[in-house]
Amino acid sequence: MQIRRLDRANLTPAYGIEGERLQPWDVLNAPFEGAWCLVRAGGESTPHSHHEYEIFIAMRGSAALVVDDAEYEFVAGDIVHLPPGCTHKVVNPSTEDFEYYGIWWDSGMSEGFLTRHQKEATP
Repeated sequence: MQIRRLDRANLTPAYGIEGERLQPWDVLNAPFEGAWCLVRAGGESTPHSHHEYEIFIAMRGSAALVVDDAEYEFVAGDIVHLPPGCTHKVVNPSTEDFEYYGIWWDSGMSEGFLTRHQKEATP
């Protein structure tokens, strides 16, 4: 068992927001990737789309999730599934930071996980 603590002082910019990626983490073999994400007060992520499936879990605060030009309220405790190919961004019009965790996966990540798992299981 290993706990990895969030390092808020060293978040990395990506997609117009700040975050800490799950990988690399040498003890973790997972069929997905993830990141802790921080959208600063008044900020927003860069609109984008990709081939991966994605889940966002709202952790703290409130924001708007814009998916294919439709806007949805996104608040702490909400979980959203984003299908491949949709254009999306997170907009934080509030005066407080918004935090969420994003998890994404595709068939290549799953295949890599199975290969690594089989190698680990073979004596």
